[in-house]
Amino acid sequence: MMLEKIFPKVHQEGYKFLVISVILTLILWSISDFFGFIFTLITIWVYYFFRDPERTIIDDDNYLVSPADGLVTAIKEVKGPIELGLESKTFTRVSIFMNVFNCHVNRSPSTGKIEDIFYKPGKFLNASLDKASEENERNYYKIKLNNGEEIIITQIAGLIARRIVCEVEQGQELKQGDRIGMIRFGSRVDIYFKNKKVLAKLGQNVVAGESLLASD
Repeated sequence: MMLEKIFPKVHQEGYKFLVISVILTLILWSISDFFGFIFTLITIWVYYFFRDPERTIIDDDNYLVSPADGLVTAIKEVKGPIELGLESKTFTRVSIFMNVFNCHVNRSPSTGKIEDIFYKPGKFLNASLDKASEENERNYYKIKLNNGEEIIITQIAGLIARRIVCEVEQGQELKQGDRIGMIRFGSRVDIYFKNKKVLAKLGQNVVAGESLLASD
């Protein structure tokens, strides 16, 4: 268990970056101790950026768990995404900013079925900005919960992020805490929901699959 915490498994998206980084590090060590050391640190960072640790899931659908590791930067009442035809409905939206040191694997907040997935090309503004929710490249997941309610998860690319990875498909059944994808190199995840009590606090650091964001 301790070994898994120190050396967690790597997400499949990270293998090619890790291999490239290791090769460059070996080459640079043969040329310069300084640059070899610098790239050794970069290789360690690449490994930990793409880490995919196991999480302890509460397995209780009375709660929504966090879809991402990171910092809660906004909690507000907003209209639903127009891309999903939900602009006439009001939701609570919790925004979670992931910096380049957070684990970037995203998870389902609750048990349910994916009703829709919609990818929207866009800009690459700083993901911590509020307008990133409407202007940046993003991927929407509409999930129908077992109680009939709908939640929406939005992966939002950021200033550095250039690739949103989706690992699920429309119609797929999800369990609370299941992996749904990741975003490479820093960005943000929004979750929209209704009829729930918000448990998260502004400025709180949350953990995907474990931290409680809202309850019935």
